Amino acid sequence: MTLSANTSKHNFWAFLWHAGFLAFAQNFMDVDTVIPAMVVEAGGSALHVGIMTSIMMGGASFSQLLFAPLVSNVAFKKKYLLTGINLRIISLFALAMILYRLSLNHSSSILVFIFIFISLFSFSGAFTNISYVDIIGKSISSPKRKTFFSAKQILGGLIVVSTAFLAKKILSAYNYPVNFSVMFLIGAFSLLVASGGFWKIRETEASGLQKSGAGNFLKNMASEWKSNPKLKYFLGFINTQGIAMSILPFVILYAKETFHSGSAQTGLFLLFKVIGVVSVSLLVLIITKKMKYNTMLFANVLLSVIFSLSVLLVKDLMMFKYLFILGGMIVSLYVITMNGILLEISGTHNRALYAGFAGAGSLLPTLFPLISGSIIKHWGFPSFFIAFMLIVSLSVFFIHKINCTK
Repeated sequence: MTLSANTSKHNFWAFLWHAGFLAFAQNFMDVDTVIPAMVVEAGGSALHVGIMTSIMMGGASFSQLLFAPLVSNVAFKKKYLLTGINLRIISLFALAMILYRLSLNHSSSILVFIFIFISLFSFSGAFTNISYVDIIGKSISSPKRKTFFSAKQILGGLIVVSTAFLAKKILSAYNYPVNFSVMFLIGAFSLLVASGGFWKIRETEASGLQKSGAGNFLKNMASEWKSNPKLKYFLGFINTQGIAMSILPFVILYAKETFHSGSAQTGLFLLFKVIGVVSVSLLVLIITKKMKYNTMLFANVLLSVIFSLSVLLVKDLMMFKYLFILGGMIVSLYVITMNGILLEISGTHNRALYAGFAGAGSLLPTLFPLISGSIIKHWGFPSFFIAFMLIVSLSVFFIHKINCTK
């Protein structure tokens, strides 16, 4: 089925509906600040933060190796998209209720339940993403994709900024874990409304679908590896620059141990992170036709190194919070470029497979947070940030090889 201009426009706004209400929910379930702060408040150590980050950032992506073969040859994936987001909603509601109940009983098992429902939230998100990438690739015309990703980041950033003060007030107004319970309850309701955008999508049927199943998935991966040279460099990129997505939870832990930051500071960190997201997204949208992906990729490597050095050099909490502007810029740039390049190196018939390839190839983003917990425990934060800078710098080679001129 040919994608018409009207269908593309309709889907553009349907995806933005989801993006807008997802952004409203994001403040109350932020994986870079709120969730790590909750783990730390619950008594979590560097090892716990590492496990949690590994599950949310790397493990969830790696699980796409299991999910992709299940849906890759299905012509219409909307039902899988809705299944995934509904599981995320359920996990947030459950986490909110469990946190509230445990606050009454003062249970010592709270960390166990946190990890259970965060895992469900993360893995269902990975399942959703496979269908999301495939549907958005065939439902929004190619000339509008970069505009969509930039508009999505800006809309999301503006909404997150507008709700950041509410999130900060909730974190400060209630004691742990009631404050986090209220946060996740609001997040769950917002995500429920966001799912309405997925219901409105007019999905088109992809042609030339490949067979599914684990065996066929591995064969297809080997075939694409040989026929598409950029795939191997793309996997190299997400295994180096991709670890940047796991840096902020450890910065939250660093602030807690170095400056004894609390829930009020977590709200400020979130606010400044969003400022960074909005600023870089607005820049990309304004010069979207002039700025190539390669330029954004190299810029993100430089920002990642500067950010790590600054965390170690800044010794005042009042100044430290401003570093989260850089952190937000790094997260935003990675999201825009990774999704954009994935769509550019894949075709309409194999995007679900490529999403699976990206997840299956995310070995270092999965392992790095786990290793980081041990590095921090035995050698301290300086060694961790040095290791981070070295690995991220390696992505320069892969970016050069990808050479995405769009």
